[in-house]
Amino acid sequence: MSTAKFKGKWVPWLFMLPTLIILAVFLYYPVIQTFKLSFYRVAFLGLKTKFAGLDNYIDLLHDSAYHHTVWVTLVITTAVVIIGLGISLAISMLANQKIHGAQVYRFLLIWPFALSPAVAGVVFLFMFSPGFGVVNYLTSLVVGHELNWLGDPTLAVILVIMASVWKNLGYNIVFYLAALQNLNTEVLEAASIDGANAWQRFWHVTFALLSPMTFFLLITNITYSFFDIFGMIDILTKGGPQDATNVMIYNLYRDAFEYYKTGLASAQSVILFLLVVFVTIIQFRTSGRQVHYGG
Repeated sequence: MSTAKFKGKWVPWLFMLPTLIILAVFLYYPVIQTFKLSFYRVAFLGLKTKFAGLDNYIDLLHDSAYHHTVWVTLVITTAVVIIGLGISLAISMLANQKIHGAQVYRFLLIWPFALSPAVAGVVFLFMFSPGFGVVNYLTSLVVGHELNWLGDPTLAVILVIMASVWKNLGYNIVFYLAALQNLNTEVLEAASIDGANAWQRFWHVTFALLSPMTFFLLITNITYSFFDIFGMIDILTKGGPQDATNVMIYNLYRDAFEYYKTGLASAQSVILFLLVVFVTIIQFRTSGRQVHYGG
């Protein structure tokens, strides 16, 4: 089999040059600047900078409010990932059934992913707002009074989790459906012949064969929970009430663009980046061992 070869060694680099320029300007340079600024005290709008070494990181290490922010982030992330993947797999199993109009059902299940987090936040804001929210009205019929979803710290966290799970359901369902439709049915038939019941076939065969997709979605959902729920929180709660939903990405935004603590925000950005890398490595070293590729 013949393979295409470039006549000059610089030709491949010439084709890659536009992409490399975009990456350098909009990705690599900002990343380098973020790491650099995390070691500086930066005055308003960057008019003056002073080298501070590790002071920004030390301040965060001793800041109890930032400790609370990290804890809130981990709680919301864990809930969004576990609940989101569980519901998505259950819905995908149902949507994979051979029934009339299945294509329509699948489309309706997937479409929420097309919405931006901010739009999804507006949808939930209108549904759960006191006074005119339809969900709030329905819950008042059940419990006898309206629930203060936006003013109660516990309910606000639950609302953010529900909105975040709903927003990402379509994404998870797309991948789970694709994986389910490509499963080796012969293995399932063999398990059925051997006497395995429905639960045993699901847990020991179907779920095991879905492990590569589950592992992929685990990583992407963690990243989504750390970063992409910013728009949701900004619309719904703005980090409140009482900082109950003030996750790391939103706290970073407030320090950078509301309080103009650029150096401190840069340090938080580095910590968030390292935390995501750490969690991903842990996932690869633990959950990755349970992933089985191939039929």
